[in-house]
Amino acid sequence: MSGANRIPGAGRLTPARTARFSFDGKSYGALEGDTVASALLANGVHLVGRSFKYHRPRGVVSAGPEEPNGLIGVERDAARKQPNVRATVQEVFDGMKTISQNRYPSLSFDVGSINNLLSPFFAAGFYYKTFMWPKQAWKHIYEPQIRAAAGLGVAPTEDDTDHYSSRYAHCDVLVIGGGIAGLSAALAAAKTGARVIVCDEQPEVGGAMHYDKSVTVDGVDGFTWAQKTAVDLAKMSNVTVLPRTTAFGYYAQNFVGLVERVTDHVAKPDRRLPRERLWQVRAKRVVIATGAIERHMVFANNDRPGIMQASAARTYLNHFGVAVGRKVGVYTANDSAYEAAFDLKRAGVTVAAIVDCREKPGEAVLAEARALGIEVLTGHSVLSTSGKLRVAGMSVARNGSSAKRNIAIDALLTSAGWTPSVHMFSQSRGKVAYDAESGSFLPGVYAQDCLSIGACNGTTDLQATIEEALAAGELMAKASGFEATGKVELQATNAFQWTGGMSGAAEGAGEDTTVKAFIDFQNDVCAKDIRLAVREGMHSIEHIKRFTTNGMATDQGKLSNLHGLAIAAETLGRGIPEVGLTTFRAPYTPVTFGTLISHSRGELFDPTRKTPMHALEEAEGAVFEDVGQWKRAWYYPRAGEDMHRAVNRECKTVRETVGMFDASTLGKIEVVGPDAATFLNLTYTNSWDTLKPGRSRYGIMLREDGFVYDDGVVGRMAEDRFHVTTTTGGAARVMNHMEDYLQTEFPELNVWLTSATEQWAVIAVQGPKAREVIAPLVEGIDLSNEAFPHMSVREGKICGVPTRLFRMSFTGEMGFEVNVPADFGPAIWEAIRAEVDKAGGCAYGTEAMHILRAEKGYIIVGQDTDGTVTPDDASLGWAVGKKKTDFVGIRGLKRPDLVREGRKQLVGLLTKDPKVVLEEGAQIVADPNQPKPMTMLGHVTSSYWSENAGRSIALALVAGGKARLGQTLYVPMPDRTIAVEVSEMVFIDKEGVRLNG
Repeated sequence: MSGANRIPGAGRLTPARTARFSFDGKSYGALEGDTVASALLANGVHLVGRSFKYHRPRGVVSAGPEEPNGLIGVERDAARKQPNVRATVQEVFDGMKTISQNRYPSLSFDVGSINNLLSPFFAAGFYYKTFMWPKQAWKHIYEPQIRAAAGLGVAPTEDDTDHYSSRYAHCDVLVIGGGIAGLSAALAAAKTGARVIVCDEQPEVGGAMHYDKSVTVDGVDGFTWAQKTAVDLAKMSNVTVLPRTTAFGYYAQNFVGLVERVTDHVAKPDRRLPRERLWQVRAKRVVIATGAIERHMVFANNDRPGIMQASAARTYLNHFGVAVGRKVGVYTANDSAYEAAFDLKRAGVTVAAIVDCREKPGEAVLAEARALGIEVLTGHSVLSTSGKLRVAGMSVARNGSSAKRNIAIDALLTSAGWTPSVHMFSQSRGKVAYDAESGSFLPGVYAQDCLSIGACNGTTDLQATIEEALAAGELMAKASGFEATGKVELQATNAFQWTGGMSGAAEGAGEDTTVKAFIDFQNDVCAKDIRLAVREGMHSIEHIKRFTTNGMATDQGKLSNLHGLAIAAETLGRGIPEVGLTTFRAPYTPVTFGTLISHSRGELFDPTRKTPMHALEEAEGAVFEDVGQWKRAWYYPRAGEDMHRAVNRECKTVRETVGMFDASTLGKIEVVGPDAATFLNLTYTNSWDTLKPGRSRYGIMLREDGFVYDDGVVGRMAEDRFHVTTTTGGAARVMNHMEDYLQTEFPELNVWLTSATEQWAVIAVQGPKAREVIAPLVEGIDLSNEAFPHMSVREGKICGVPTRLFRMSFTGEMGFEVNVPADFGPAIWEAIRAEVDKAGGCAYGTEAMHILRAEKGYIIVGQDTDGTVTPDDASLGWAVGKKKTDFVGIRGLKRPDLVREGRKQLVGLLTKDPKVVLEEGAQIVADPNQPKPMTMLGHVTSSYWSENAGRSIALALVAGGKARLGQTLYVPMPDRTIAVEVSEMVFIDKEGVRLNG
């Protein structure tokens, strides 16, 4: 059996397709296509959870993603558990295990419900008042207890064995929502030939037609029309239809995040398929057709299990074939709730009464109610309900009267009107505007290329919605460059026209501070809490939200925000627009961590990047270090060598003979176009229009504030082509920096940027015998000093492979950097290695490279700079074009603080005891005997033992450093104070003659 509350012949599920699942250990039957909520209701289970603060019994309120109560744990096996799943969204599969949450020892008997009796002490803001004293008790008593009580479900302890995927997609028109509005817009856009993606969070498209059986489109039942339209759209080569896919985030430049539930509904999913898929969509235009959310009524004890939205009850009946009760009451301020009563009545369910707080509902619905024999109490309100674990009755009275009438019921349907779902619009940074007629906020000022249609735009008339949608689809396609070839026309009808809005939303809430009239079900926020917040001085809706936690539950206020706002406005004596609206932020509904990180976990959490020569270096015994995501050879120990000895040997070998170094990790950017030199002039401090093809130059890049951002050598390959190198860690940020300025500040320039970091393998050959090593291998390039001087670049071949050969050095020795296509890197490495061995050289790693460059005073951006260093501070003022009138950072360099005396400047340090090596980061003072806290002059940025100099060397940022040359300063350490002498930055070959060999 799939449940005693199934109505024979009702709903769209197939009775022959059954499934079994369990809830809190008890087995139940279900039909394929059921959600956990519909299956539980079919089996007469209304109690599904407990509220967070008071642990009150709670039942299903909705039939969609706005559900605040029906949060459950879902288990496939021991390693595949997920807490806080919305029962109204999770589809049942055979063998599913589900559990209730936030209760002990059981759902029907929860000792935590003692909080309900203590609720007078737990008013809004009690956290802020109660846990202030004594102060020392917070850490040891309050915080551990609060943390233990926090949360609803229990986080899994096992690793997630499911896998997830992600993909990027581009389209001309993205339609968010697959209801009648979204499908109509998608149809109109698709007919123009535009690339269209339409997504909907439900398993089947149709939106409100899941529950509204009165709709027909072109003479066909609305839901049937929706399914056929989705099939027709999916058959079109330019359309992608994505059911079970929620748009959760709308970001800058029409970038929208979608999450597709691929196998969450399958009993035994194909393990090759992902559980969920993240779609990252960049759309030229976006159509928002997200509908509206029905608001509940606020009155005393409005949270008992069995009280739910009227539209939810219609969904359970008309789509799932489930009656939510056998004697149902309706409490409304809106005509749409009448239709729920009519549908249930026609299905054989007793409707005890329709209580309408309005005096004059629509004539059409009153006439239909009379025809069906349903009592309607206009101008009445529900004051309270009775029942324990399920609603059993409602107390009704005429507005303003104290005479109560008790009516027995087992379910109560409520509707205070409809809230347009403006979440996506708001996330796009659009500004909403309050519409007094409907009592709701609607899209106002647009910030991106999007358009809201249908109920989320305040349009409730069915035919008007379709016409608005068709026009929007055609308009957005046209704006994307497509023209309609023919007009799409659709005719629709429905039985009733909704009326009513915000009025009556808070009726019955009263001013009695003992009444629990709930606004936010999950967080147990009542109407009295909003009023208390106002009395406490919270006059901003954002402050009220945080004081009461209204709208901060997992449903993010989808049901509660407008109620809280209306009550706050009433209490303040202001209009609703004056109080304002809280901000809607991504995600629209919760998204699993697995979906967001996809494959980026475990070893792939931070992908390891290896150079083309990595395997050869590994075979040679290299010890690697992590530099960003790169694995770089740190040093190459030989038998019996520790790191210190290996590095010393490598440094001596490079200076005396030759060394080879894997420099493939350097960032490489191709800058091409007729305005390439102009662009580089604007992004670097140097002048580039004077650089001739075949020559290269050291360049410095600044931020707007004038501080050093990156550096590198730039080679001019042709008049319109430059080969730009960056630091290893700066490759991505420099590329982004260039793209940002090209697109936003210099869009008139004809320049194209291409990241080529991984396209080139780079082998640096450095030392007196560098030319001797590569000469036998190079073809078509004259390597003599006269033809190929320092800071030149040539194109030719090495071992028959195309190469860009730079004459440059980061060691101060004569050097060449061999750039070859990455696939040829290992072969060229082996060929050069053979020549290096003949010359008595070696391979050297990053540690030796750091020492060799420090011996020459060459800086490393990010190590010898800290984001507050100017070119002049780093003794690189010569690299700033004196005649240049503009470049990024030029105005920053002119700020008074950046040219004042006493700034920290990069200098060398020599310890008085040559054998003492300073610690990097160590602080520097002028007087070691001064009282604490001492006045720090700066810090050590680089420090090494130099085998070539026969002593320790260091670089440091020191206040007024250049003026302190020859002075003795001190480095205080925990066990001693080290005396140092301020020196020039160059420790070896100060004249630079070794660069020419």
